[in-house]
Amino acid sequence: MADGRLRIASIVEGHGEQSAIPRLLTRICKELLNAEFVDVLKPNRKRRDRLIGNIGAELEKAVEAAARLLAERGKDGIPSLILVIVDADDDCAAAIAAQIRRVTTATRRDVRSACVVAVKEYETWFVAAAESLHDHLVCDQNEIPLDPESQRCGKAWIEKRFRSPKYSETTDQPRLTSQMDLVVCRERCPSFDKLCRELEKALSGVEP
Repeated sequence: MADGRLRIASIVEGHGEQSAIPRLLTRICKELLNAEFVDVLKPNRKRRDRLIGNIGAELEKAVEAAARLLAERGKDGIPSLILVIVDADDDCAAAIAAQIRRVTTATRRDVRSACVVAVKEYETWFVAAAESLHDHLVCDQNEIPLDPESQRCGKAWIEKRFRSPKYSETTDQPRLTSQMDLVVCRERCPSFDKLCRELEKALSGVEP
């Protein structure tokens, strides 16, 4: 049954994502999916090698912690989601997602969970929406790739065109996340579309 409300506990790998992801998830739910209410809890940050290089115990602990946090906040009956968001970097996104999903599902079958792997990096989503980030980027229209994932454009592409002296994930990811065009990003990045679809399913009550 569709509820239109959602509470999200996320697990991420970077300091920048820890600040940016709450803004991103809130924007997607409100601006693209017309959510009635969304509560994004502070993300739990874990080093990439703990989440991907040694999948198992550390991820299980993070999932258990997310489930406990959701239970503590979930007395109001709002549907919950544990969401793992990581970068593919140069690895296979599908393989990473499958491994993580096996762990999250086995650890807490009683709590809805999902995994989204950004191809190639979180910054790839900024590349896709570069037209909307002219306050931060110096680039011509013909430089912006229509398929940044297949062209492997990511952090290096952003760094090369950044207006400030140096791009900082911690400082700039939240700022760019607040300004990026979500619609264009979704059109150009299948991994971002995957994130939107997972949130849409959770909001609508569709089975995982």
